[in-house]
Amino acid sequence: MDFTPSSRSREYLERLQEFMRAEVEPVEAAYLAALREGADDNRADRWTVSPEIRRLQEKARDAGLWNLFMPDETYGVGLSNVEYAPLAEAMGRSAIAPVVFNCAAPDTGNMEVLYHYGSEEQRQRWMVPLLEGRIRSAFCMTEPDVASSDATNMAATAVLDGDEVVLNGRKWWSTGIAHPDCEVLIFMGVTDPGAHRYLRHSMVLVPRDTPGVRVERMLPTMGFYDEPGGHGEVSFTDVRLPASAIIAGPGRGFEIAQGRLGPGRVHHCMRLIGLAERALELACRRGVGRTAFGKPLVNLGGNRERIADARIAIQQARLLVLHTAWLLDTEGIGAALSAVSQIKVAVPTMAQQVVDMAIQLHGGAGLSNDFPLAGAWTTARAIRLADGPDEVHRGVVARLELAPYLEEAR
Repeated sequence: MDFTPSSRSREYLERLQEFMRAEVEPVEAAYLAALREGADDNRADRWTVSPEIRRLQEKARDAGLWNLFMPDETYGVGLSNVEYAPLAEAMGRSAIAPVVFNCAAPDTGNMEVLYHYGSEEQRQRWMVPLLEGRIRSAFCMTEPDVASSDATNMAATAVLDGDEVVLNGRKWWSTGIAHPDCEVLIFMGVTDPGAHRYLRHSMVLVPRDTPGVRVERMLPTMGFYDEPGGHGEVSFTDVRLPASAIIAGPGRGFEIAQGRLGPGRVHHCMRLIGLAERALELACRRGVGRTAFGKPLVNLGGNRERIADARIAIQQARLLVLHTAWLLDTEGIGAALSAVSQIKVAVPTMAQQVVDMAIQLHGGAGLSNDFPLAGAWTTARAIRLADGPDEVHRGVVARLELAPYLEEAR
């Protein structure tokens, strides 16, 4: 296998990095500071989109740096997972870059769902406006009242009633739900409780303004609201939609979820590698530029070893993710299933540890918003739960690893 970036990948990476240096980095700190000003968690302007973001999005679109994740040239630039991986890493250095380039979750995953599984009507109504950046979306799967680490526990329902589907239930950590441009939700619920455990569920496209859809509250993640999209708890009460709103037909929710989460986890993990790289860079600058007890910080308390360990961990993680991307490109999700779970365990843990080391080198400043480290640590910690907790993915890896030996023992 060869992970050498293709000429197209290198070209896009160079253009992306130059755009970030010239346009994103000069405004990001001021933008984030303005976003988090004030103590009122319910103030209205928290959930509005800054004109600065709109301006950057227009410039990115005009520069041809738009929908970089989409593998079909009809809708994006047509890069493979391996080709896109370095671009995702570069965007991961910034809290706002994925949004600027229309490469942010959950929209990327939702667009991929519609691309692979949506009907032509569903694509035209929802995928095309998402690709154009005219609307945003949310994904409603996790529930507050059951252990959502086991998705078969899902209590929300999507019941067929003639030519309609009726949704009931409560979801939370629905990312993007507060965004002023959010116009569609993907809801997953039980359609046939008597079917095989992986054929019970359906995914349904729900217009945001459908009667019965209510945002109960917005959820902070360790004090951060991730404005302007945020994460919400959403109730669905007798929400009626045409049965044509079901994606790919009833009972295919788990199949769609597997197809959605493979590339999505590569995207998440490569962005986390970019985040870890930025944290290591900040740690090195702080280590050589700050003095305590008559020495640079880097020469105190084993900090050189910690920096070396961080570099080794980042390199290992990057190679593991690139291998996973290669498997997805060449053999598909079935062959990549163990690798996808491996990166989902390894990379967020690595990123959390690297950021934690950088925070320690920054002292009290690392806990403040003067540096991006507190938000970075929260992001890495949250992703150890998002899209399945570490324990679930370790279980997948162990099951696949043990399968041939269990078969031998029979």
